[in-house]
Amino acid sequence: MTKQMRAWSVGAPGPIAERPLVETTLPVPQPGPGEVLVAVSVCGVCRTDLHVAEGDLAVHRAGVVPGHEVVGQVVARGAGASRFAEGERIGIAWLRSTCGSCQACRAGRENLCPHSQYTGWDADGGYAEYTVVPQSFAYRIPEWYDDEAAAPLLCAGIIGYRALRRASVPPGGRLGIYGFGGSAHITAQIAIAQGIEVHVLTRGEAARQLALKLGAASAGAAYDAPPVPLDSAILFAPVGDLVPVALAGLADGGTLAVAGIHLSDVPALNYQQHLFRERTLTSVTSNTRRDGEELLTLAARLGVRPTTTAYPLARADAALSDLACGRVTGAAVLHTG
Repeated sequence: MTKQMRAWSVGAPGPIAERPLVETTLPVPQPGPGEVLVAVSVCGVCRTDLHVAEGDLAVHRAGVVPGHEVVGQVVARGAGASRFAEGERIGIAWLRSTCGSCQACRAGRENLCPHSQYTGWDADGGYAEYTVVPQSFAYRIPEWYDDEAAAPLLCAGIIGYRALRRASVPPGGRLGIYGFGGSAHITAQIAIAQGIEVHVLTRGEAARQLALKLGAASAGAAYDAPPVPLDSAILFAPVGDLVPVALAGLADGGTLAVAGIHLSDVPALNYQQHLFRERTLTSVTSNTRRDGEELLTLAARLGVRPTTTAYPLARADAALSDLACGRVTGAAVLHTG
């Protein structure tokens, strides 16, 4: 095996136009106890990667390699790592480790563990030819998915699935989706397959057309009022100004779930207009491993198919720039080959 690998790391975090992502050569990492070394086939490009590169998320590790929607093959195993065989295809997601002993972990809410760590933020991720992962936080990929289609499921899909649950949509209810990128277009497919009426509100015409193609009942501009009162809504766009807009679109008793890890400032809310009549405002924090297992099983069962745009690893910076500027329809995916 080669001793060096191509990779991208975050230099000085800042606006993507200032090229904070730096192409580099790094030593191939070695798996520690309980870890496996993965030869990366593809890595999805997530908005969280953009937040890490631009500094919206505080630096956890200088020079970190982003990327946490990784699909690849196990090529080496550390001491005690027996869950996966060499040559087996696995996936790596955002949540990388938890303490396993705090109150949140003991209660089955490991996504709230105060000691949790994350791929592509605390440890190097998949914008590289190789990466390592603790075996207990990796996933088997359903055979129904090829590598490119599977990658966005590993964060966009998992977080969208948790957001959908947090939104408490009643059976056959009406769901509003604000923003329609990688996570939203997967979540919409799940909701529609379950008999939920989906209304999409987003800035891009291409995204609105994709929403209608996937079966949304309507697709309007981000700040438009929905055509009907909504039982639930999910805010995927990291735009705090949309919180009161989405709350105002809810029917009595409705729930708005904010799905992003980062959100710009939320303007003042009017209690009578936005929260009264038992409206609920909630957030989504990371995911549990159970969320990931359930999402991968459910997505394959329902025939969910991510829309992807492929980029070579050498153009990772361009992929992030396109994401920032709204030029990606669906999800961007990096290929190492």
